[in-house]
Amino acid sequence: MDIGHHLDQLGPMLSLSFGLCGSSIGCYIAGLAAAAGMARVEEGQGKFIAMAAMPSSQCIYGFILMLLMYKKIAEGTLSPIGGIFVGLFAGLAFMASSVFQGKVVAASVQATLKQPAVYGKCFASIGILESFALFALVFSLLII
Repeated sequence: MDIGHHLDQLGPMLSLSFGLCGSSIGCYIAGLAAAAGMARVEEGQGKFIAMAAMPSSQCIYGFILMLLMYKKIAEGTLSPIGGIFVGLFAGLAFMASSVFQGKVVAASVQATLKQPAVYGKCFASIGILESFALFALVFSLLII
């Protein structure tokens, strides 16, 4: 068993795994709120589904980073240990962004139920949390 080969894969897999876990948790939180919101209104339920899907993007960022890290490690321009640290910390940023984004979506659903006119404005807060995941991706790409 070649432990070095497994170390090569660890960093990229961390970025993907944390991104997937965070997106799952964030979409779970947002989906619960969206389902509750849809049960309270007769029409316009699709807007809650759109909000609930927002935390899913962080898994895509984890996937992109995973692919690029695999390439850099195979080329020898990124050490496996460096890949582990980049994958770990970027993955944690993806995860935190997703989870907190799910919580903001849940609050946004409640706000929209109380005052439907704020629906579009709620995306500002959701987008701010999205930007932190994008920053983590861009900074990680600069590092690797």
